[in-house]
Amino acid sequence: MRVITAVLFMAHAAVRITNDTIPRFAEFMEGQGFPHGAVWVWAITLYELTAGTLLILNMGVRWAASGLAVIAAVGILLIHWKNGWFVGEHGVGGSEYSIALLVMLLVVAAHDARRRLAGSMSAQHPADTAPPAFVRLTGNE
Repeated sequence: MRVITAVLFMAHAAVRITNDTIPRFAEFMEGQGFPHGAVWVWAITLYELTAGTLLILNMGVRWAASGLAVIAAVGILLIHWKNGWFVGEHGVGGSEYSIALLVMLLVVAAHDARRRLAGSMSAQHPADTAPPAFVRLTGNE
């Protein structure tokens, strides 16, 4: 899920660059009250590429996912919410896809936090960790 989520955000950023839609997105941002729209859009685009790369490399996962979650949440509020729920078939530009991305990011961040916590706890207190499940089931302790 971590890698797929990263690829989805990176694809958004790459298409924004290759299709030259940054100026249009910058106009939209300025229309929403963000000064220097092009700066905001480039910051978003570069963050999506950088954070996506970090997610793929499994580095700084919680920080990368958290920043992308902010981007997704703001996108929902500024763009998608007013278009309803559905993205396609039953609607246009709704929030369902962005909410799915947001949930994916939260799961990725939570999994990373849990993994790091478990790793730090077992490193500090190896005697407190339970034996592997197959050992408990066979009674060979």
